[in-house]
Amino acid sequence: MKTEQFLVTINVSTALEEAMVDCLLTFESAQGFSSFPVNAHDHRNHGLSVSEQVTGRQRKMRFQMFIESDHLPALLSTLKNDFTGSGLHYWVMPVLEHNEI
Repeated sequence: MKTEQFLVTINVSTALEEAMVDCLLTFESAQGFSSFPVNAHDHRNHGLSVSEQVTGRQRKMRFQMFIESDHLPALLSTLKNDFTGSGLHYWVMPVLEHNEI
């Protein structure tokens, strides 16, 4: 039986990069993860520096990882417990196909 997989995408402030790496490394069930800098754009100015308000963007770190459905609840619970109030944004998408060529 094939296990359903999901792609979890997480955006955090650059100050939380190392904490997120440490957190995600604890999930041995995941097939590794990727991280890269992104620019977040939002019409709300709450929490933005003057420079960020002028440029219309805020630097963030994005993490993406594949995870099996059985382990997804534990990941989301850990994120909610460890990063409450941090402004972390995440979304979960089903993976239709995943392979290595």
